[in-house]
Amino acid sequence: MHDIKAIRDNPDFFDMGLARRGLSPMAADLLAIDAEKREYMQKLQDAQAVRNEISKGVGEAIKAGDKVTADELKSQVSSLKDLIASGEARQRRLNQKLTDALALIPNIPLGEVPNGENESDNVEVRRWGEATNFPFPPRQHFDLGEWLGLMDFETAAKLAGARFVVLKGQLARLERALASFMLDLHTTNSGYTEHIVPLLVRDSTLYGTGQLPKFEEDLFFTDPRSKDFETDTIQQIQARVKSTLGEGGGPFTRARVDQIIDAVANNAASAFMFSNIRETEDWGNQASLDAWPPPLRFGLIPTAEVSLTNLVREQILEETKLPLRFTAWTPCFRAEAGAAGRDTRGMIRQHQFSKVELVSITTPEQSREELERMTGCAEEVLKRLGLHYRVVKLCAGDMGFASRMTYDIEVWLPGQNAFREISSCSVCGEFQARRMEARYKPADGKGTRYVHTLNGSGLAVGRTLIAVLENYQNADGSVTIPDVLRPYMGGQDRITRP
Repeated sequence: MHDIKAIRDNPDFFDMGLARRGLSPMAADLLAIDAEKREYMQKLQDAQAVRNEISKGVGEAIKAGDKVTADELKSQVSSLKDLIASGEARQRRLNQKLTDALALIPNIPLGEVPNGENESDNVEVRRWGEATNFPFPPRQHFDLGEWLGLMDFETAAKLAGARFVVLKGQLARLERALASFMLDLHTTNSGYTEHIVPLLVRDSTLYGTGQLPKFEEDLFFTDPRSKDFETDTIQQIQARVKSTLGEGGGPFTRARVDQIIDAVANNAASAFMFSNIRETEDWGNQASLDAWPPPLRFGLIPTAEVSLTNLVREQILEETKLPLRFTAWTPCFRAEAGAAGRDTRGMIRQHQFSKVELVSITTPEQSREELERMTGCAEEVLKRLGLHYRVVKLCAGDMGFASRMTYDIEVWLPGQNAFREISSCSVCGEFQARRMEARYKPADGKGTRYVHTLNGSGLAVGRTLIAVLENYQNADGSVTIPDVLRPYMGGQDRITRP
């Protein structure tokens, strides 16, 4: 989320940043909404000041026994009260309109990010290792996995459809071994704290890291009518609505729905969380607020970045505790809505895959250095596995929505004769922190500031399995297990056909 004050102070810088991402100027439209909202704020302040002044006059008239004047002034106060209520509703709508517009705009690239439109404009930073020279034509991972009888796409398609796989026996253990190795390395050598996190999260959580609202089609959701909120959450919301609006009753008009949402949604994230209620029709005729709110959906996480980064949402941290470094191994779920026809064979692009995620929460002064550190932690996994890779700096047009700067790590796959992405490490600045209301208190004790967030894959476990299979394959179809993984494989040194 962008700071409208920063846009107001330097609209040209904002529009130039958008231009680097291939987007049209937006500052003028945003500032027009902002100006209208601020104008209403001033009108409300003026009206409230007049109301307060007249209210004093009511008291003085009553004290003087002047009932006629008192009644006239009361009438004026009542009219101003209605005007102020109407103005406050208009101000909330303008504020939501501005928030909704800002929520769809990607982060501004750092100055050192190269210009460009797509992956062909990315800049290689470094390489490590050498590609293996095979005395035979190397196979792709799916050919190896199916020949070994340990990678089953046909059965997975019967169970769930395309872009799923069933791993069996030694390959299932190899995936678990890879994840355990990565977690041990990151927690023991690199200072990350391991977490087990929710795989199902609320819309507001997905909003916090930037997946919603822009990338809804890339996510999987539960049925919004399948479960209610937890009882305590319902009671808290009902109490807040009733204390603000009174007990109320039904049927609820559209204006009543908007009024309830405005009462509950006290920040951008919760406003988005409840926005889908505006489109809900099946609860509108309930007789009382006791039936409110209607059930809301949950989303499957596309990456543990969502859960890990939101661990600090709506908190004020102490600067002395930063940086915080989190890691988790989770399944990830992606609809791959824009990937039709791409990587249709094999495990490169799946609806469900596992990944070890790295997340850092830092101060603004630490964040750029933390990006280098995080990227190095991800690289260390590949170095210890002896896998040839390169690091590229993404151009402005190829970066993710929330990123200010991204390094991609691409591993060499001899079966494809190509480098393929195995990790992306990004610094997001305060972009996500604003959406999550995540702040820290500086050591000097003066005010609060937004934290900076970073995330990276350390690594994508399925793609690492692919890289091991292709780089350690033998002419007879067996696969040598890298030395660092053998303790996790019970001392086994080779994967062979059962």
